[in-house]
Amino acid sequence: MIPLCIPEIRGNELKYVKDCIDTNWVSSVGSYVNLFEEKFSEYVGSKSAVVTMNGTAALQLALLTLGIGDGDEVIVPSLTFISPVNTIKYVGAEPVFVDVCRDTFVMDADKIEELITSKTKAIMPVHIYGHPVDMVKVMQIAKKHNLFVIEDATESLGSTCDGKMAGTIGDIGCFSFNGNKLITTGAGGMLVTNNLEYGERAKFLSTQTKVVTDNKAFYHSEIGYNMRMPNLLAAFGVAQLENVKEYLKIKRENAVYYNELLGGIKGITLPAERENVENCYWLYSILVEDEYGITRDELIQKLNADKIEARPFFMPIHDMPPYKGSKHGDLTVTNDLYARGINLPSSVGLKKEDIKAVCEIIKNSKK
Repeated sequence: MIPLCIPEIRGNELKYVKDCIDTNWVSSVGSYVNLFEEKFSEYVGSKSAVVTMNGTAALQLALLTLGIGDGDEVIVPSLTFISPVNTIKYVGAEPVFVDVCRDTFVMDADKIEELITSKTKAIMPVHIYGHPVDMVKVMQIAKKHNLFVIEDATESLGSTCDGKMAGTIGDIGCFSFNGNKLITTGAGGMLVTNNLEYGERAKFLSTQTKVVTDNKAFYHSEIGYNMRMPNLLAAFGVAQLENVKEYLKIKRENAVYYNELLGGIKGITLPAERENVENCYWLYSILVEDEYGITRDELIQKLNADKIEARPFFMPIHDMPPYKGSKHGDLTVTNDLYARGINLPSSVGLKKEDIKAVCEIIKNSKK
């Protein structure tokens, strides 16, 4: 089986985790928690970083930190994993779905303004599958309308837009360290920001708003949340982060090889990389056009039959029962991409012969 995307564990993971066990520092209080925040902040170039238990928690924490809640609206794509949309509902706000670009699969910044109302409080770009949203336009719109920007960078660690790391351009950015991400802690997330006040507020909320009094009692001035990552997972993350540049290099090299092998197949549209952007290619993704001769699902079946894991693009959220009544603009591109998109094997440990095997099936399956 050639898996879709599995972790790469080749460094100091066992050494650092063993250190936690040997010293009995396994909970959310421990040196690796702070070290992971410091090292991650240094890598992405943010002023502050706050670890969380997962990427979903980071997104919810971002919304809470910025005071977004009941009656507010947040503009978000429908073509995404459901986490960012659910977190909007968690805080009592409402998602408003915007269409995406056909070449990059991400939020179409040109379609944002038509959805802004007096209730709009934030824009939540999702850098799906690794390609950044046009953050220059997003930030211009946000400034014009006095809106917050929360970047869902859970799939785009290492991607850049105009030389800036995805996740560091808006007010707050959120990352995931799920097992299939560029680096993993098994489960984990990170909130980053260049606003120190937001960083302090996020950390306060994520640690149950706990204040230790002079006599060592715990005082809580408001409702808080238990979102802090334990030391064991943070230790794993520190080790993973030591290899992030190498992992990113491999991902990009694999994308180039995919492009070389698939570029001549009529009916297969390759992923774009726009000018002034670097795509981390978290999941290398293609579109199956009508010209190819068989459907997206038929191609997935052929790949699966040869023990190659592939999956369709995320099903649009606006079509799911909890969100059928949500506001949205025209979603023609969103629906079209879902019908055509396939994620191909993209693990860091993917071998060139594996990529060749995948591409041979795609080439030979064309009608």
